Amino acid sequence: MGKVTKRNAKILVVDDEASICTSLSMLLTAEGYEVSTALNGFDALLQLRHSVPDVITSDLNMPLMSGFEFLSVVRRRFPCISVIAISGAFDLAEQVPGGVIADAFYAKGQHEPQALLDSIAELIRTSNERSIAHSSESAPVWIPRNGKDSNGIPYVVLTCTECLRSFPLSVATVAAGCGEIQETPCFFCHTAVRYIIDFSILVASPKGPRLTEIFEEPLKKAVGR
Repeated sequence: MGKVTKRNAKILVVDDEASICTSLSMLLTAEGYEVSTALNGFDALLQLRHSVPDVITSDLNMPLMSGFEFLSVVRRRFPCISVIAISGAFDLAEQVPGGVIADAFYAKGQHEPQALLDSIAELIRTSNERSIAHSSESAPVWIPRNGKDSNGIPYVVLTCTECLRSFPLSVATVAAGCGEIQETPCFFCHTAVRYIIDFSILVASPKGPRLTEIFEEPLKKAVGR
């Protein structure tokens, strides 16, 4: 694998706010990166079938497929990609739920864009080492709440990452374990399946001009170079 540098690095920006995608794309392009954008996790996965970037920045709160679920899929299917989770719902990396599979975190609307640029540069610099480490990790499966069975007991449906067969699993309460990585043996092949009950619907990111305004000054400087 050739060494990745800013001059040949590819960045995929995933965010359901078109204005954020545009601002980040302009900022990163001015920094010398090759940039593509996607408005949700499904769109991003379709793009990954044709082109694999070196770094992905992904919002966490998105429709259709949350960033929480998207980043878990990326780690399982594309361990060579470094990822940065972006959200306006958390001020610090320490506040982000432990089940989020990312190499770095950027608080959208709270930190200056230079912090994001520094994180991207660091991930590119250490891309080979991170790719090796990612390959040895076991990313959990994000699953939605499926409702209640005929006895009124909440349940979820898991798909084994080994044999790919699905099976129902009762949970004590609807909120049981939300945000925490859990593990259970596959009903069929007994492989340990790590999973997280999706709680992304409970996470709300602020919308508004502040999220784009923070990029205005760096953009002016970058474009004026």
